[in-house]
Amino acid sequence: MAHDDTMGASTGVDIEMSVKNVDPKLVQHSGDADEAMKAFDELQGEVIEIDEATNRRLLRTIDWHIMPLMCLVYGMNFLDKTTLSYASIMGLKEDLNLVGDQYQWLGSLFYFGYIAWEYPTTRLLQRLPLSKYSGTCIVLWGMILSCFAAAKNYSGAIAIRIFLGVFEAAVTPGFALLTSQWYTRNEQGKRVNIWYSFNGWGQIFGGLVAYGIAVGTEKHGSDIAPWKIVFLFTGLLTVVLGVLFLWIVPDNQLNARWLKKEDRMLAVVRVRGNQQGIGNKNFKWYQVKEALMDPMSWAFFFFALIVDIPNGGITNFFSQLITSFGYTQEQSLLYGTPAGAVEVVALLLNGYMGDRTGQRILCSLGGLFTATLGVILIVALPLENNVGRLIGYYMTQAFPTCFAALLSLISSNVAGYTKKTTVAAMYLIGYCAGNIIGPQTFRPQDAPRYVSAEITIIVCWGICLFIMLFIWWWYNKENRRKDEIRSQPNYTRLENQEWLDLTDRENHDFVYTL
Repeated sequence: MAHDDTMGASTGVDIEMSVKNVDPKLVQHSGDADEAMKAFDELQGEVIEIDEATNRRLLRTIDWHIMPLMCLVYGMNFLDKTTLSYASIMGLKEDLNLVGDQYQWLGSLFYFGYIAWEYPTTRLLQRLPLSKYSGTCIVLWGMILSCFAAAKNYSGAIAIRIFLGVFEAAVTPGFALLTSQWYTRNEQGKRVNIWYSFNGWGQIFGGLVAYGIAVGTEKHGSDIAPWKIVFLFTGLLTVVLGVLFLWIVPDNQLNARWLKKEDRMLAVVRVRGNQQGIGNKNFKWYQVKEALMDPMSWAFFFFALIVDIPNGGITNFFSQLITSFGYTQEQSLLYGTPAGAVEVVALLLNGYMGDRTGQRILCSLGGLFTATLGVILIVALPLENNVGRLIGYYMTQAFPTCFAALLSLISSNVAGYTKKTTVAAMYLIGYCAGNIIGPQTFRPQDAPRYVSAEITIIVCWGICLFIMLFIWWWYNKENRRKDEIRSQPNYTRLENQEWLDLTDRENHDFVYTL
């Protein structure tokens, strides 16, 4: 029974698969077949079918076992970054004797560790068991974050921030690989937006926790400084989630303990239409070269670099930014939480609309427009308009819709396992570089207004708008080119080429998601 390979199992039609001989030249060029191909070789031509009811049952099972942990861990991934912002107004600066721009550098140094380890960690994600390596990194970053409570000076804080970046570097690329491994391309955009939206939930949760600790220690006293309690709480909670991740999340469908043996093969078959397989541990230099020659790789890189200059500044300075609006330090902890709600709503709405319309890129621009308008309000409104400027800050938190959209496109639009890990590394290296630059735009001498930083944010997001439109145009053009190739009379589709670890440019049956 034929099916549309560009849609996969998410269409609900029956899927039939028979393993046949593969062109040996293509296997040789590709280097080797996917992990799934090796499993299906054992079936010796046996046909596997998935009906709509079975597909829905598998999807529910996968969602319930994988998505909650991905969401909670990603929320902690953001919360662990913002703990520095909370701690900055809870006594950290005074206790560590931070002077001048040392706090700004603590914000940036996290990303020095992140950027230094990003490419090595993507190689390890490919070479080592995916969930085991990711889970180990989660546990280690939680332990290191807890150690921040023992920091006595600026030097100790530097070491902790750098190693924190090293171990958090595995989370985002690892989650992108997990999403592409377990979900069809039509399912990926929504789920990336869901787990990415837990950045917002992390900010809500973190703000409430920090506010409760600040008020509680002020009222009842504490032998431990309140900022240290914040680091201990978030760090130990991360360790617990890391242990659960190691226990529950499998490395791929074929070793999922919570799937029946027959369901493991069905879980692989349902993602056949992705044309990407489920994983390949062989490193292929030709795919690295293709990634470096692909204009989309560089468009992703420069987008991440430019969009995260504002992110780096806002993430580390939002508490101080709110106090600059005329609110107290305790109020800034509490009033920062609605910003997380704005991010959650923006991302969930973006994921829903992107899937419904089939236009992830264009739908994500709404969040970027909203965020830019928010910064304009902060700049244009008079200083005494505290409420209006606070609303402007809340609006800025809609900007991650574009970042999440491109992250989902790495999951669905980049094929070839080595190429995918390379593009993910480039994207997150750009992300790190932007976040390193961002805190430096909030100069101490500009407080409390930070006008130069606010203007920088507006310019960066304006440039990102044009990059997103370029990406949309390019993928449309490439889909038309592939349509022409497939329509030629002499075009033949090789059997089971989706399991050969081909890149998106090698495989003319691979259709880009918009």
